Amino acid sequence: MTKRNALITGGARGIGAAISKALTEDGHRVFINYFSNSQKAEELAEEIKRNGGEAFTLQADVRDDDQIKAMFDRIDADHGGVDILVSNANMHFTAKPFMELTWEEFAQKLNDEMHAAYVTARHAAVNMAQHRFGRLIFISSTLSESPAPSFIAHGSAKGALDSFCKYLAQELGPSGITANIVAPGLIITDATQNAPEEFKEMIRMHTPTGRIGEPADVAHAVRFLASENSSHITGTYMPVCGGAYLP
Repeated sequence: MTKRNALITGGARGIGAAISKALTEDGHRVFINYFSNSQKAEELAEEIKRNGGEAFTLQADVRDDDQIKAMFDRIDADHGGVDILVSNANMHFTAKPFMELTWEEFAQKLNDEMHAAYVTARHAAVNMAQHRFGRLIFISSTLSESPAPSFIAHGSAKGALDSFCKYLAQELGPSGITANIVAPGLIITDATQNAPEEFKEMIRMHTPTGRIGEPADVAHAVRFLASENSSHITGTYMPVCGGAYLP
């Protein structure tokens, strides 16, 4: 397999870490972007290297244009640019019902989510178009299609991301670039493992596969969409939820 350069934003923990590992297993060179937890990022990179992979860590706040540019400039100068972008960085949001949520709280999530996806995709697409190959993969959520109480800011932002991806698929396809959404349901990570057992059991009961997802489940979907085998798949929305959400 041709070794590609894969940038995973928010790639040091949880779903991002599983994606970083999966893409190195497929022979790709991975760039693990992190915001503040340098220890987790370095530990992951060392683990990947011990297993024969190639990994680099890059600190950048993907809400900041200058930091994004510096990250892409470094990858371009040292390794020839980004071939695969996995937009996975988690953006804080305020969990409140609509009638209690302020516009500022709603707009913060929407702006952060779309700004990070837009600017990183714009930088990545320049190199991808030159090489006539590119994979843009955005981590969304089934909450964009299946609402839940107090998740209006999160679900609406992810819904905007879903629509954005379709436009990229349409515009960038002639340049050899695909754009796809991977939409996890509940996934057990550091951030969700302490959720109430009653809540997790309710999700499990309503999931046809009978279990709650793990980061590796999302990573398997991403590794396929990043591969040569997915070249005729673009503009799709792929739920990774064991059938808990059925469109």
